[in-house]
Amino acid sequence: MEFKVKILNPKAIPPRYAHPGDAGLDVFACEDHILKPGERHIFKLGFSAEFEPGYVCLVWDRSGLAAKQGLTNLAGVIDAGYRGEYAIVVLNTSETEVEVKTGERIAQMLIQPIQSVEVKVVSELAVSQRSEGSFGSTGR
Repeated sequence: MEFKVKILNPKAIPPRYAHPGDAGLDVFACEDHILKPGERHIFKLGFSAEFEPGYVCLVWDRSGLAAKQGLTNLAGVIDAGYRGEYAIVVLNTSETEVEVKTGERIAQMLIQPIQSVEVKVVSELAVSQRSEGSFGSTGR
């Protein structure tokens, strides 16, 4: 499948795989920004894109940034019909400032097939082994 990219900012780096066979395409910051502790910031990526209907682009953390610097991503669903500039919402969960520079990898995107569903309102649901067990219902 093709992931067509239109460059909107001369600082933009097209998404790319770091290694053959990787699941996620790395995406890169188009600006310098210092994230204060607890701050979230929208990093525009400088491109728009097109991919086949029936798929979704999911935005995920880069494990090194999450583990070492406490950066995580929010709002990570991009639908196939979206043609605007791609952007990533990054949250600094650490207690220190984190500097992000233009050209740094800040997230990864996975293109995944989706299954649309028919929503049906019912008065009862089938009983399951878990039933209404919620957070921590299986132990910790």
